[in-house]
Amino acid sequence: MSWLNPDDAQWTYVSRRLIPARLISVWLAVVVFAVVFLWLQAYVGGWWYYGAVAVLLVGLWSTWVAVRQVTAHAWAERDDDLVVKSGRMFRRVVVVPYGRMQYVEVQAGPMARMFGIARVQLHTASPGTDAHISGVPVAQAARLRDRLTTRGEAQLAGL
Repeated sequence: MSWLNPDDAQWTYVSRRLIPARLISVWLAVVVFAVVFLWLQAYVGGWWYYGAVAVLLVGLWSTWVAVRQVTAHAWAERDDDLVVKSGRMFRRVVVVPYGRMQYVEVQAGPMARMFGIARVQLHTASPGTDAHISGVPVAQAARLRDRLTTRGEAQLAGL
């Protein structure tokens, strides 16, 4: 058993709809900064077009990173806890025992609602064990919230 990939975990990966939701934000910023640099090049002169090229390269790199991050984000519901993993280069695995959950929150901003996804945030007594799952389809997020809440209450009742 690897600490990054528990043997008994049945991973559920986040929705791929999270990729375009993140990329829209990235490319809006890229376009704004590229236009600023190109405007400076046209009206001030100098070497400002290098800034536009740099911004485009950062946009391409950010696209690659966003795709890799989304495809690495998953969760697994086990008997006693929820395991959330994320990251490719800097991997993170958070194990949240159901009995430690104080409440589960589902959030969806305008962009997330447009793509039909939400973020499930788990809150515990210790901020170090809080976890979140971004890119969960809305209906699945509501079911996950209810399941986690029920399991958390059952674990607390056993104390």
